[in-house]
Amino acid sequence: MVRLLADRNARLYLLGQTLSTLGDNALWLAVAVWVKTVTGSNSAAALVFFAFALPQIIAPIWGFIVDRTYRRRLLVVVNLASAAVVLLLTFGHGDGDQLWLIYLVMFLYGVGASLISAAQTALMPQMLPDELLPQMNGALRTVQEGIRLIAPLLGAGAFAALGMTPIVVVDALTFLLAALLTGLIRLDEAELERGGQNFWSNATAGMRHIMHITALRQVVFSTAVALLSIGFAEAIIFPVVEHGLDRPAAFIGVLVAVQGAGALLGGTTAATMMKRLGEPRAVGLGMAAFAVGVALLIPPSLPVVVVGMAVLGLGVPWLVVGLMTLVQRRTPVAVLGRVATAVEMLVGTPQVISIAIGAALVAIVDYRILIGIIVAVVAACSAYILTRSVSDVPEPAGSDRLMPG
Repeated sequence: MVRLLADRNARLYLLGQTLSTLGDNALWLAVAVWVKTVTGSNSAAALVFFAFALPQIIAPIWGFIVDRTYRRRLLVVVNLASAAVVLLLTFGHGDGDQLWLIYLVMFLYGVGASLISAAQTALMPQMLPDELLPQMNGALRTVQEGIRLIAPLLGAGAFAALGMTPIVVVDALTFLLAALLTGLIRLDEAELERGGQNFWSNATAGMRHIMHITALRQVVFSTAVALLSIGFAEAIIFPVVEHGLDRPAAFIGVLVAVQGAGALLGGTTAATMMKRLGEPRAVGLGMAAFAVGVALLIPPSLPVVVVGMAVLGLGVPWLVVGLMTLVQRRTPVAVLGRVATAVEMLVGTPQVISIAIGAALVAIVDYRILIGIIVAVVAACSAYILTRSVSDVPEPAGSDRLMPG
């Protein structure tokens, strides 16, 4: 970590993402709590997450844009646009009749998040040496998840005391600051790939690369299957709090903060785990921790649920950082945007589907049954990854990562 922080570009980008993530985490929880408060519906609140995740279905479009645009410039523009989009929420917090605006803004917010995620993934191998990629990915995830220690409490508390407007304005300001700091990064980006293939070949380049690399194929598709059930967790948190713990919806902020504490530990240990076990094994162990944590949400006991949230929080960074680092190390930089968004589509589409299904099922099915489904599916995917041969996981290809694809 000391070596990472000694890099000027890393410091600037980490600071920008810290500010932006702080605003984001406060916002999305406040929006979900607001929808729950206004409508009284767990399903309506879960649809906030669905609207945000929906752009992942068309992720290859964002990858094509990323690979045809200078990544740093794109990050600046998208951060500025996201600041403008989020301000639209100031017009949509009056009553339940304006839910359509909330969902629209969250969808556009998701578009921005998809572009930022892909551009960030594609930019980092040009911004940092290969050996610092796990540390940077781990640091970003630590920031993203660790901020849950304070942001949800601030978001839910600010919503209860002041309403949505102050939260929206602060989030917009964090996007502006992130754009400024990203613009200060110094690097010479590789020349953009121009033409040479038809649209279909360009659009499917990411998918073809994933299918060609054994480790990527195994990890990505296992993660996709796991996320086909993990999305239920977005909906079950409401009945866990309301029925299992007999607490108000705003108490979700406390549990999400506990998850952030677990994720803080997961993010800081992710790089070490990958160094010792490799990226796929880190993903598999992350899934295992998530399955155990979700299982602990079943008992109607606050101490047990708190432990469960911490354990599942621990597993998420191992899964995400392991997957992201594997993609960066096994992909040529010229197609990294398309590969990153193909991965996002493959793992994000099942998650969107499961969020939508979970939002519907939580109204008619006991949430403990949904938890059982999550545990069974995620545990099976974890076992599959952990039993794959280590020989299927090649070391980084060095300069091969920079070859055009």
